[in-house]
Amino acid sequence: QVQLVESGGGLVQAGGSLRLSCAASGRTFSSYMAWFRQAPGKGREFVADITWSGSNTYYADSVKGRFTISRDNAKNTVNLQMNNLKPEDTAVYYCAARASDFGIYVYWGQGTQVTVSS
Repeated sequence: QVQLVESGGGLVQAGGSLRLSCAASGRTFSSYMAWFRQAPGKGREFVADITWSGSNTYYADSVKGRFTISRDNAKNTVNLQMNNLKPEDTAVYYCAARASDFGIYVYWGQGTQVTVSS
């Protein structure tokens, strides 16, 4: 059974930092992995993703320069380091994985809440 389990969310003041982790089990993900988020009353939006090798990363403009995505293939994990957090970063953050490089994100975690107070 394929599972993605996020951890590391919480409450932080504006300007603070959090590190999210996603542990994958049930299969080896040899393709893109990503983080998405969904704020209250809004749709799910892309945050960042990373290729299997880690050599290519992509970020939403809203987080570029503040967030860093990384992965450890030996541990089957993907991380999101979030610095200089803003109240507008408040959302449920989801880990996702593709089955192949040309596919869509088909595997999803349950999400972890990040709340940034002003």
